[in-house]
Amino acid sequence: MEFTPAPPVHRVLCADCAWTIARPESAELLSICLKKLKGLNKVRLTDAHFIWTEPHSKRLRVSLTIQKEVLTNTILEQTFEIEYLVQHGQCPDCTKLAAKNTWNSLVQVRQKVPHKRTFLYLEQLILKHNVQKDTISVKEVKDGLDFFYSSRSHAIKMVEFLQGVVPVRMKSSEQIISSDTHSNTANFKFTYSVEIIPICKDDLVLIPPKQAKSLSNISPLTICTRVGNSVHLIDPSTLQSCDITSNIYWRTPFDSLATVTDLLEFTILDIEPDHRRSKGKYVMADAQVALAGAFRSSSGTADDDEMMDFDAPSSSTNQIYHTRTHLGAILQPGDTVMGYHLTNTNFNSSDFALLEPSRIPDIILVKKAYPNRRKKSKARAWRLRSISKEAGEEGETGNARGVVGRLGGRDQRKVDEDYELFLRDIEEDPEIRAGVNLYKVKAQQDDVKMVGPVESGAGGGSKGKRKKRAQFAMDVDEKEEPEEVVQTSIAGMEEEAEDEPDFPEISLDELLEDFDEMTLGPDGQE
Repeated sequence: MEFTPAPPVHRVLCADCAWTIARPESAELLSICLKKLKGLNKVRLTDAHFIWTEPHSKRLRVSLTIQKEVLTNTILEQTFEIEYLVQHGQCPDCTKLAAKNTWNSLVQVRQKVPHKRTFLYLEQLILKHNVQKDTISVKEVKDGLDFFYSSRSHAIKMVEFLQGVVPVRMKSSEQIISSDTHSNTANFKFTYSVEIIPICKDDLVLIPPKQAKSLSNISPLTICTRVGNSVHLIDPSTLQSCDITSNIYWRTPFDSLATVTDLLEFTILDIEPDHRRSKGKYVMADAQVALAGAFRSSSGTADDDEMMDFDAPSSSTNQIYHTRTHLGAILQPGDTVMGYHLTNTNFNSSDFALLEPSRIPDIILVKKAYPNRRKKSKARAWRLRSISKEAGEEGETGNARGVVGRLGGRDQRKVDEDYELFLRDIEEDPEIRAGVNLYKVKAQQDDVKMVGPVESGAGGGSKGKRKKRAQFAMDVDEKEEPEEVVQTSIAGMEEEAEDEPDFPEISLDELLEDFDEMTLGPDGQE
């Protein structure tokens, strides 16, 4: 018996000249093999299974057990082996993909922001929903990614997926490649341009005054708490929130006033939560904060009485600020929190200049930080997967991880910083973890190190292990974190600080086993 599979995608040519996806030693492949046997419908098949053979032998051995009634009340059972000859070939889709520039449709995804965290999260959403299965290749460009497809329907499916997970606007165009005047037919290449709203989680957003009035008269100064198919904004001083859809945003577009790179560390001196004013997980609170290290002596041998220098009001670094925050449910005196320092910041915004000074707070707190734990190079017990990079791609750096961060000339240190911030968002936000598949780290794999403070991190590329293809298109890489330990120290503190007791640990119940590696034979061993 002979049949012709396509090795890269495990497709099998059936008797009806149709290609079917069937992995080695799968139930689908066994069904195809049994259909090639003649006269099997005249007996009763009781058992059928594969007998292990070497992967390079180009042979498949199947053990069959059949029964048939030969005399009255007499049943004969027989077990025998059948050997199939494997002939390697290429299906039409693989033959087309082997040539260059054979794509039919292109999806251009763009976001005009200085970081890549949005595309790191988008990559995980694509892998979780297995949307990359029909993608020919992925190419990184300046402000985003390009997805290439062999069919227009696959590109439309990707566009519809993007519209469901992120706020976007889409434009389409087509270009004629060839035409036949006799049969009145033509070949086109289709391009879909998808632009993501340039507002990210934890950004400080200033809504235009007219639009703020239309959104239940919310305060213009807001914090972005979540980005889904719409942008969720909240006023930290009143807990009033609003959702901005893509249609509302693109009617009057606006940019973020400040991003996470402008966040500063503050220390909570005192906080008084008001549990009567709460909304979901947010609780209104009045807080007294100061810049981190503001009341610490510059000398490492100073006494405790000299550590609190309240007698220098002229200095702006040791000033105490009073503010309202929406994080009253999780903050305690002594905690470290990240926030925006509006008093010492100049914004190039005409709308910000028109705001009344009484409506502009000195400090806007955004999220809780865990500096003591971040300083330690402690291994993470989980890892992520990534869409693999295509070898030999123009502009590829060669040592970047996955799809994002491999464009030639890009600062690798900045890419590693964005990736570390993305991993921290996964740890600290359960809503983000809900859309990401986390996998257990094997004992024999290299430990995934937790990088220290982002400002002190040194860039370094990492190479991933290539996984088997899902169908006939994209590979999937395993992300291996760079093994780098950042030495950090705090002036005046020689002893190592204790970990924060409420550091968000990811439980083992949230981690998945890598079932793609559970295959039979030597190919499944790594």
